[in-house]
Amino acid sequence: MKSGGHAMPIQMSLGLRSASTADQQVAHFHRDSDRRRLRAMLAGVAAAGVFVALVLGLVGLRMQQVRLSYRLDAVRTARTQAEEMNRRLRVEKASLQSLARIEVEARTRFGMVAPTQQQVQLAREFVAGGAASTAAVERTAAAAPRDPEGTR
Repeated sequence: MKSGGHAMPIQMSLGLRSASTADQQVAHFHRDSDRRRLRAMLAGVAAAGVFVALVLGLVGLRMQQVRLSYRLDAVRTARTQAEEMNRRLRVEKASLQSLARIEVEARTRFGMVAPTQQQVQLAREFVAGGAASTAAVERTAAAAPRDPEGTR
């Protein structure tokens, strides 16, 4: 196949190019790394990582807020119950300290009776004028033990 004195290789007649050294390098599929493209990909991955971390952080904060909200409700309920119990205990304490109730309990449960007039003695501080009545002084003097030496 000679045309015009030039030999035409078979590859050209089939529409194929001849193998050059540049084509041989491409045929090995070896590429030099493009640093700009690598940096752009790393920046994209880093930005996506930061975005995911922010979203997960916000979700975590929201979950913590919900958890604390439930806990606050439980504490408020416990506080309300404690205040109600405190109020009931104060009412019970007041009723138990009632002198009329104590007197009724003393008479019914223990069989106690009201003291007679002779069994009651008033202290000097509670007698009108601050001085003890003469009968009370006499009874106190009679009940006191006598000093054998007479130093009293």
